[in-house]
Amino acid sequence: MISQATVFLLILLLVGFIAKNPSLMFAVAVLLVIKVIGLDNKVFPYLQSKGINWGVTIITIAVLVPIATGDIGFKQLQEALKSSYAWVALGAGIAVALIAKSGLTLLATDPHITTALVFGTILAVSLFNGVAVGPLIGAGIAYLAMKVVEYFT
Repeated sequence: MISQATVFLLILLLVGFIAKNPSLMFAVAVLLVIKVIGLDNKVFPYLQSKGINWGVTIITIAVLVPIATGDIGFKQLQEALKSSYAWVALGAGIAVALIAKSGLTLLATDPHITTALVFGTILAVSLFNGVAVGPLIGAGIAYLAMKVVEYFT
């Protein structure tokens, strides 16, 4: 008998196919393969606890590649900082990092919120060609919104 989790993953694979989203299809396929070969009980807990940190690390590496290749250096940084847009981007980068920090805390401590955030990310990735950094930023935004609601109630 096929488990509910497997059926859910197969539906997500279909959604990824219909939405032409290779990232979602690849992620689901990897999880299905891990389930089929019977390593899910060992691998899934590790992926769940470390996966977000790995993802952040991989994104950080990708962002730093232009520095490593020499395409961006001190000269480009100095020129960029003369632009008002660069200062806006600098502030946005700081804000997003701080929001994401709160998101990590929320994801670690509130499982039912995690489910809603993950589902929202799946919808955004599959239907709107979003990028799957959503759970972390989404959790941070949710955390901030919850604090605002707590403040006013």
